[in-house]
Amino acid sequence: MPLSQTALIELCRVMRHYLGAGLTVVDVFRKQANEGNAEIRPVATRIYAAVSQGSSLGAALEAETAIPPLMVSLIKVGEQTGMLPEVCADLERFYLKQRELWRRFLAGIAWPVFQFVIATLVLTGLIWFLGQIPINANGTGFDPLGLGLIGSTGALIFFTAIWGTIAGLWFAVRLARRSLAGQAWVDRVLLKLPAIGPCVQALAMARFCLALRLTADSGMSIGRALRLSLRATSNGAFAEAAKEASATVKRGDEVHTALSGSGLFPSEFLHILSVAEESGTIPEVMRHQGDHYTDEASRRMTFLTVIAAGGIWLFVAGTIVLAIIRLYASYLGNIDAALGPGGL
Repeated sequence: MPLSQTALIELCRVMRHYLGAGLTVVDVFRKQANEGNAEIRPVATRIYAAVSQGSSLGAALEAETAIPPLMVSLIKVGEQTGMLPEVCADLERFYLKQRELWRRFLAGIAWPVFQFVIATLVLTGLIWFLGQIPINANGTGFDPLGLGLIGSTGALIFFTAIWGTIAGLWFAVRLARRSLAGQAWVDRVLLKLPAIGPCVQALAMARFCLALRLTADSGMSIGRALRLSLRATSNGAFAEAAKEASATVKRGDEVHTALSGSGLFPSEFLHILSVAEESGTIPEVMRHQGDHYTDEASRRMTFLTVIAAGGIWLFVAGTIVLAIIRLYASYLGNIDAALGPGGL
């Protein structure tokens, strides 16, 4: 199970502090295995066992499914360049920003989600209650939504259809994301969705900029830097493009040309990157772009929250209005039937 953002922040903070003070990687993870918080301790124990037997920290982290790809990629860079404390500091700041974005999103979406849950419960109760009211001599219950859902059976079908569909989609996405090809397909679909796509893209771009800044400043080959940076996005669509982008750069093409073939990067970003390549300022430009896309992710999440709240409100209001109209129409129909052929 992946570590929470709070645990990742704590781990990066401890590594930054201890490594900066001169402790070895073995010392850091021995202390975390014995004194770390409950979530980190089991992971730290396994990493300590690996590094104490001579494994590199990058290899030990790569074997841990609890550690995200971004952290694994950048820790490898830090290890190879002797900049582990600095990399841990950058990761700590990055995860702090990500946690802030996530908390703001959850705070914004909490009320719409609460409305949705209450709405499904109210509508389920409405279907059951109105199904107990006979609307003709045969004792047929009232169908408030016009979907043939009446009484206890209709209420159960409605509730199961709503929450069963949500659970089914969640499990299907989880299953598909177990392989790189499946994860890439899911993430490509998400990137094309209105409102959701821009958020996913901004988050992936922020991670990419952070990774490329550190890898480009480490002295490693640009092909390898690109490959690690694309994988560090934690987005299957970007990670899938790593092999082709790396091969394109190795053939002698420029970085912005290699990235443009994926169709994942905004045109303005590619233009800025091309200017940075010509001036030799990729690390500095990526720092600014990383801040820009973090701010963009925040803005787009706020917009997504507004859209979600509005959509849920329209769903609730529309369903209730439909039920009222159908109930009123049924009431008028019963009056007409009672008055005879002449009606009103």
